[in-house]
Amino acid sequence: MISKPYLLFLGDAKDDLAIKTAAGVNYWRPDWCIGQMSLPNAKSSLGLQEMNIEEAVKKGAKTFVIGVVNAGGIMPEEWKSIIINAISSGMNVASGMHTKLSSFSEIAEAAERNNVQLHDLRFSDKQFQTGKGVKRSGKRLLTVGTDCSVGKKYTALAIESAMQSNQIDASFKATGQTGILIAESGIAIDAVVSDFISGAVEWLSPDNDDNHWDIIEGQGSLFHPSFAGVSLGLLHGSQPDAFVVCHEPTRTNMRGVDTPLPSIREVIDQTIQNGKLTNKQIQCIGIALNTSNCQSEASDHKDRLSKEYGLPCLDPLQDSLDPFIQIIEKI
Repeated sequence: MISKPYLLFLGDAKDDLAIKTAAGVNYWRPDWCIGQMSLPNAKSSLGLQEMNIEEAVKKGAKTFVIGVVNAGGIMPEEWKSIIINAISSGMNVASGMHTKLSSFSEIAEAAERNNVQLHDLRFSDKQFQTGKGVKRSGKRLLTVGTDCSVGKKYTALAIESAMQSNQIDASFKATGQTGILIAESGIAIDAVVSDFISGAVEWLSPDNDDNHWDIIEGQGSLFHPSFAGVSLGLLHGSQPDAFVVCHEPTRTNMRGVDTPLPSIREVIDQTIQNGKLTNKQIQCIGIALNTSNCQSEASDHKDRLSKEYGLPCLDPLQDSLDPFIQIIEKI
């Protein structure tokens, strides 16, 4: 468990996607967030009270959460003094970066000197086995995407909430640093050695009661040249009975590369083709549409896609998820 409340560090975030870790924690666990701290050139905000480390400590902040991401997850040199200041003020530090906090001697020494904890969310002491593909009891749903950062985590959390509201036994399974902060458990699957990705997900979602659903947070996209390997291992290890395709309709290219966005049909077909390796019964139950950038046309997008694919198309943060639930109950 990570001590709460949090001061969310936004760094010099260039856009809203750069602060998706902080935004996710603030959206799903607002009671845990006491304020935000931004650098002067930051272009995005959560709308929380801006405060420095001293002010946050006075208000009771217990953990300094690095809520901003960058390409490669590398710790910028200029952040070190800020982190050490937080540690010297008595705060723990939580980071989802690919660089371990403890790998910096000055940060590790400051933490030991001040008796605070360093939480490297992407790293686990667990030794995973290679995936076996053996059919497990219980049921599983995976969120997949036409791209990265399209709403797979939010969709999984919204489905978990809707299922629990309908008295369906369901558990969200986090596979990224933000999800781990929200769920207080999980595996950052992109930090697992590639041979063990599917095995790690098998461990994350083990045998369970026949009517229990694990709602597994997807990562990346099978069509993204940077992250397809992680997405495929996650698919095989998840062994999903059902999946939901997450899509942001205003994009034309995949984030961070020049590769054109695949069609939803391509994602459905490829997910089924690859997913049959570990679950012959895999099926798509719907489309989750991220309409944050197309509010005036959201209804038209949902109606068109629903008719085109013969599946419910919903914004999981705006719409009732009953159409998804009705299909899930029949599986």
